[in-house]
This record gives sequence, structure tokens and C-alpha cells, in this order.
Amino acid sequence: MSRIHLLATAMGLGSALVCNTAFATDVFILEGRGAKSRAMGGTGVAFDVGPAGLMLNPATMSLGARGSLFSGGLDIITADIAADGRASNEYIESRDGGANNGPYFIPEVGYVWRGERWSFGIGAFGQGGLGVNYGSDSFLSDGASGTPTGLENSARLLVLDIPISASFDVTDKLSIGASLDPVWAGLNLNLLLGANQVGALIGQNRVQGTLLPVLGTLPALDAVHIGTVADGPVSGGIDAWGLGGRVGLVYRATPATTLGASYTFKTALDDLSGSATVTAVDLLAGQVPLQGELLLRDFQMPATATIGVAHRINDRLTVSADLSRVFWSDAMKDLNVGFTTAAGADLSVALPQTYDDQTILGVGVEYVSGPWSLRAGGRVANQALQDEQLFAIVPAIPTRHASFGVGYAIDGRSSLDLSYTHAFEETMSNSGPPNAIEPLSVSHSQNNVAVSYTIRFGAI
Repeated sequence: MSRIHLLATAMGLGSALVCNTAFATDVFILEGRGAKSRAMGGTGVAFDVGPAGLMLNPATMSLGARGSLFSGGLDIITADIAADGRASNEYIESRDGGANNGPYFIPEVGYVWRGERWSFGIGAFGQGGLGVNYGSDSFLSDGASGTPTGLENSARLLVLDIPISASFDVTDKLSIGASLDPVWAGLNLNLLLGANQVGALIGQNRVQGTLLPVLGTLPALDAVHIGTVADGPVSGGIDAWGLGGRVGLVYRATPATTLGASYTFKTALDDLSGSATVTAVDLLAGQVPLQGELLLRDFQMPATATIGVAHRINDRLTVSADLSRVFWSDAMKDLNVGFTTAAGADLSVALPQTYDDQTILGVGVEYVSGPWSLRAGGRVANQALQDEQLFAIVPAIPTRHASFGVGYAIDGRSSLDLSYTHAFEETMSNSGPPNAIEPLSVSHSQNNVAVSYTIRFGAI
């Protein structure tokens, strides 16, 4: 099998194996790429982490040896998410709800070729996402009156990134790189809004459309439910393609010290669209389902600017640090949801989010002894979400991570790397409408394992 066929086959298998994928670390973005980076606090802008570096800084391809490099890996993520209704004194854990609760399996594959001055790479990676399922019989599925609706509250977002990258050695010290990335996003959504939430949104002029007067004619509206789900492993009830990309550089300041910088552009995704059902829940008329087309308008992954440094203290010990600024405020202002029936009636809802920009510091250390590499790191960020914007189905709130890992050089051509990351529990609360029926607290922690296998083909 040729190398091109090998890469295409691996990328296809990687996509096919993304089962119940859902995760949230640095908000919707994974904290690092590949087992080596993940073990070292998510760093990797200024040193070689193999093909996973395509997602961090494409210029790091120029730090590797000449020849071809292929890697395949798997992230395994287990999330512990719970919601607490402070008025009803009810408590629900996401894993009680059924599907989309993990563990989640996220394959990563990449291929890099390095020549004398040019390097090229391609890969397929899970860029980010989130996932939670509270089922259909918790307090989150009750209408504003407290009456059970039997309707599900869940979400699964998956964002896939396919970087097509190149780097060039400008001088012996300076290398530059860039990538153009096809990006796909898919969302499964089941969201129940109580009548009091709908009323609060109307009061804030966040609900528009010809269906709004129709809802007003119902004798005892208790809730409105939005549902769109596709059951495939790489699918979304609503989805879209678009483009992203990044640029970067590395500068070998000394034989022991490398500086790096990268900028990942805000994605340009089309509006996510697909079939959906909006159900009006009335205490007298019962449940009134409407079939139609759902849009999530202008949903984008944010731009990120990162600077980093890696310093080799001696032949065995290397330390690294990355400092990132993630521009969430430009990407996540509202969740703008639109719904249109086959007859042309429409409804638009702007769910408030208003994320803050996030500053993230990651640090890592690697100690090499013979074929073994021992790694550890940490990662800390400010909170991007605000308490009053909290949704139970968007619990992307961990901000502190600790990690460690091990690598083993099987021979001169291949290696195996393993990492473990713990996201420490964070809890946030809001006071109720419009983002919750009643005052709500959500807690979220995670345990992530990543494994990567890398093999090098003959140098040129």
C-alpha cells in the first residue's frame, strides 16, 4: 500500500470511529494536540510534537528530521457533569441520561513530509466540541409549572479540522508555516425552554417571527422544545462546512532555545442547518409538534493567538511554555437559532452567551532516559463563561488542568506516547431565566487519556 493510500485509509477509519464524540476542555477546544503535547500542559508551539503540530503551529514541521512521518492517535475522554436545581432541590448527573455521555473516542491522524527547506503535512483532527445528556425525566425536562414533559435535554457538538499545511526554512534559524483547513461542524440539540424563559427572552426582544403570535394563542403555554438529532457517529442534526487556517513561525534563538508563535483564524462556517421539530407544550392543549428547518446562524470557532518557548536544559531535560489568547467574545455573543416550517412560518431566538476572551498559560517538562520519555505539565485559564449565561446543556467550564505522560522509542523509526489529563471540577450558577427555568448550578470535571503511535519513513 502506498503512503498516500495509507494516509487516506487511516483518515477514513479515523472519521468512522468517532463514536458519541463530545467533549469540552478549553471551552469547546481540546487542551493540546496529540499525546506528547497533552502530557506537557497542551504546549507545542515552539517544539516538535510530530504531525499533531499541524493544529498548533505548522512551522514546527521544520523542526523535525528529513523524511516522512505518520502518526495515528486516539483521545479517550470521560466527563463528569451534573446539574442542581436550587429551587426544586433536584439533582441530575449527565451520565444518567443515556447516550452521548462517554467515554468519548476521538481519533487523530497526520502525515508530514520534510525536505531540505520545504515541509508539507495533512491530517484530520477533532478540533473541539461538547456533549451532555440529562435524559427526559429530570427537572430539566419539566415545564415552567413543574409538570413533566418527557422531552429530552441533551447536546452533542463535534468540530472536525483537516489541516493542509506547508512550512519553509527562511534561514537556518527562522521557519514560517501556514495551513488552510476545511472544517466541519455538526450539532445534535434537544433544548427545553420553560414558558418563563420564553417570556424573559421576549421581554429582552430576543424572540421574533410569525410563530410568536401563534404561541400566544395557546391557552396555557408551559414550555417550548427544540429537537434535532442525527444518530450517525460523525453527524449532526444540523451541520455545515467551512474554512479555517493558521499561520506560524519558529525561531531557533540558540541551539538550546526555540521561540514560536502562531495565529489560528476564526472559522468561516456556513450556518448550521437541518431538519428539526419544535414542540409547543401546553397544559390544556397538550404537545403540539411542528416540523421544519432549523438554522444555527454564524456559529464559529474563535481566533487564537499563541506565543511559546522551549528550552533544552541539557540532553535529557526540556521545559516549555505557551501563552494563548482565545478571542471568544468575537465568536460567541449569542446562539442565534432560526426555525421555519414548510408553510413558511418562522421563529428566531437569540439565546444569550456573551463569552469573555480567554487567556491560557500552559507549561510542560520532558525528561528523556534511554528509550523512555517522562512528561508532565499544567494548564490554567480565566473563565470564559458568565454565570448568568450558563446553560445546563453547554457546561464548558473547566479552566485548570494537570497532566503527565510517558513515551517509548520502540526503535529508531517508531515510538509510542501516552498521556493523562485531569480537568479539575468547576461549578457555576445562574439565577434562572432566560437561560434556566429555575436557579441552576452546574459542575463539570474530566479525565482524558491520549495515545499516539508515530512511525518515520526513510530520510532523504
